[in-house]
Amino acid sequence: MSSLEDDKAEDVVTIDLRGRSAMADHMVIASGRNARQVATIAEKLAERFKEATGRTPRIEGKDAGDWVLIDTDDVIVHVFRPEVREFYQLEKMWLPSDALSRLREDQPH
Repeated sequence: MSSLEDDKAEDVVTIDLRGRSAMADHMVIASGRNARQVATIAEKLAERFKEATGRTPRIEGKDAGDWVLIDTDDVIVHVFRPEVREFYQLEKMWLPSDALSRLREDQPH
């Protein structure tokens, strides 16, 4: 999370998937302002993960920069351009409705 914040990722949300999905323990969703920033955030996150663990995460979508997925096995990170994030609404699919309501209340209007 601090890596994402260091790279100016916006609207970072962490979703606990334990007991809900076998694909990972946590999902992190964040936004970058444009395709270049999305790709850079993902690249730096992957580099930091490799430095910390010695493992290279799987990355998809970095070339396009609209939606980049970084899969570290335990954590899946999605970095979106804001318009793409709004279109797919992953938070709506994965967050419990009460958490989603609190998240919306925290968003600037």
